[in-house]
Amino acid sequence: MTSINGRSASESFKAQALVYRHMFSILDPMCLKWIIDSRIPNIIHDHGKPITLSELVSVLKIPSTKVDRIHVFMRYMAYIGYFDITKVRIHDGNEEEEKEAFALTAASELLIKGTENPCIAPLVEFVMDPLISDSFNYLSKWFSDEDRRLYEITLGKPLWEYLDKNPRLLGLFNDAMAGDSQMIKLALKDHNMVFEGLETIVDVGGGNGTTALIISEKFPALKCIVFDLPMVVESLKGFNNLSFVGGDMFDSIPKADAILLKLVLHNWSDDNCIKILKNCKDAVKVSSKSKKGKIIILETVINEEQDEPEITRLKYLMTLNMQIIHGRERTKEE
Repeated sequence: MTSINGRSASESFKAQALVYRHMFSILDPMCLKWIIDSRIPNIIHDHGKPITLSELVSVLKIPSTKVDRIHVFMRYMAYIGYFDITKVRIHDGNEEEEKEAFALTAASELLIKGTENPCIAPLVEFVMDPLISDSFNYLSKWFSDEDRRLYEITLGKPLWEYLDKNPRLLGLFNDAMAGDSQMIKLALKDHNMVFEGLETIVDVGGGNGTTALIISEKFPALKCIVFDLPMVVESLKGFNNLSFVGGDMFDSIPKADAILLKLVLHNWSDDNCIKILKNCKDAVKVSSKSKKGKIIILETVINEEQDEPEITRLKYLMTLNMQIIHGRERTKEE
């Protein structure tokens, strides 16, 4: 028995399910934003143990008419990996009852605000801000426009220029980058040898210095310089072995034994990346002693043969996002 275009009914139903899954998956980031806005990871963290639905809605002050809906949302977020569903024993007078409870997972632990541990919740808040996320509704208009970038079409000017004029969004962006930079703590555990023997390092595009601070604390004898646009670093003050310098990486970069480029190159075209890398080479060529000079690049690398399918899918989504900004994620060869 065949369906449309000579395909079996089973094949067509699977195709329909694929379309529906992607259509309704718009709810995934919205639900993620909801648990962050409601501070649910913090609530469970502060609770100190798995939390029951009744305890959660009590903290959230949810109307009784919405309790069942909260339950559906929480069970879905557990299904996609943000919570674990477990059982706890509740004492009520002389009786003991076993109830369902929600516990944190590795994913929701990364959304807890206000602790010393890495938190990437600000990145979600920035990407899901309506001024940013609504722009994706205009992809067709962007593709048909010869010159302008997506955010120029939707915001009236390039993204970085728009952020500079919008303190609220700029604050969100800086918090997002700082939160993402905290993850470097995990990388440093296995890659200390990259920084050994260095006396000076420049973190190009280092923002508010989160990454450089982590490195400077790990290597107190290493002089760390955060290099970014003057408007970014003008109000930031250095201390101990950490300092801030304003400038433009397309003009020149302060000289040091090593130059760090963390998530910089993916913002730019190949031609602009070559300009940046040439300036990095000039910066390490003069001052480096012996073979100390190095350029350290931290970027997402697309590797379909090595990565799991879900990781590859994520990397392709990231490169779609960077294409909109005018950059790209790259393969190792690229």
